[in-house]
Amino acid sequence: MSGLLFVVSAASGTGKTSLVKALLERVTNLHVSVSHTTRGQRVGELDGVHYHFAQKEDFLKLVEEGGFIEYAEVFGNYYGTAQATVKEQLAKGHDVLLEIDWQGAEQVRKLFPESKQIFILPPSQFDLRQRLSNRGTDSVDVIEHRLSCAVEDMQQYVNFDYVIINDDFNKALHDLEAVITANRLAFLQQANRHRDLIQKLITPVSE
Repeated sequence: MSGLLFVVSAASGTGKTSLVKALLERVTNLHVSVSHTTRGQRVGELDGVHYHFAQKEDFLKLVEEGGFIEYAEVFGNYYGTAQATVKEQLAKGHDVLLEIDWQGAEQVRKLFPESKQIFILPPSQFDLRQRLSNRGTDSVDVIEHRLSCAVEDMQQYVNFDYVIINDDFNKALHDLEAVITANRLAFLQQANRHRDLIQKLITPVSE
């Protein structure tokens, strides 16, 4: 049995991480692959939970060994998704969700063309600027740079299977959950996951 692979991408500040966190509280048998990163560990973050924090040289060594499904450099730091963990979960029939940027999604698309790819958009550039400012961790120059990059990132929405506008958080969460549910109800998934039940249902009853 093979699980489904979902990819969720968005520009920085769009609310992707909050949506994914809320989704995991509502949907069962959905595993998030914890990414590796070379960026510094922020206050409140746990190694192995939020990210696998790694030194740059160790990260690049894994790249050379083909250990990542995807990896990218973002704002001077590397991020990557371990290949072995994802394939193991899928082989067990578990659905896996990757929360990655569009460059990573593009790499995943080539290796897993059957993956279901979702892009989150903010309701406006003004709203996105406010969200980036409300973080309180970056200077004005950094915020403007991130916004400029975000505009370029959002142009990639055309390459995704689903697009969700995060204007109202609860509605966006409902839409995200609907994508997961709809794909789980697709013919091939249901036929595989309920093979024994379906076989019994369609077998004529002997009189």
